Amino acid sequence: MKLILDTENQTLAIQEKDATRTFDLYSDEAFTVLAQQWLKVGWNQKYSYTFSWLGRPIIQLPEDMIRMQELIYHVQPDVIVETGIAHGGSLIFYASLCHAIGKGRVIGIDIDIRPHNRTAIENHLLARYITLIEGSSTDSAILRQVKALIAPQECVMIILDSNHSYRHVLDELQHYSSLVTPSSYLIVNDSITYRSGKFGDKSQIALSSGDA
Repeated sequence: MKLILDTENQTLAIQEKDATRTFDLYSDEAFTVLAQQWLKVGWNQKYSYTFSWLGRPIIQLPEDMIRMQELIYHVQPDVIVETGIAHGGSLIFYASLCHAIGKGRVIGIDIDIRPHNRTAIENHLLARYITLIEGSSTDSAILRQVKALIAPQECVMIILDSNHSYRHVLDELQHYSSLVTPSSYLIVNDSITYRSGKFGDKSQIALSSGDA
């Protein structure tokens, strides 16, 4: 595929085999194509690894973070469960949102919480909002621990961001979908969309992740 971006004529031409499609440079179609290429180049350059949140590496794209805060503010969950911790940046990010809206806490699950990451998270100024659980997110014992930390009437949001293999994500979906409360969401990170519907109209929402 060849892209020809013409700023003078404000067009984007896409050449594939013997066919050429041309779009207005400022159209939705052109935006989608350019966004796809931006993501590919950004991934190659490890762009998502250049950010932190309140001192912890987050490995997320800034636009995804903004979309996530929109979602969390809209739902205002009592509990956010995230599988996959890494350096803890996203846990801190969600904890900071809970602090800002005056509601909620975060449960983070990882099969291997490295000692220096655990220490940094547990000593963070937002640590009181966070509970860490070490073990496989799909282990039945771990799932029991998570359920024990959630009260019956609490609003629960789930964010899956651990092992991104097909089998593991499917297992997580099967294990955690039942924990999602009505009007809340289960977000599978490392899926890719370029727009999202308004939260109020219940449009489907998927968020991309920088570590895709």
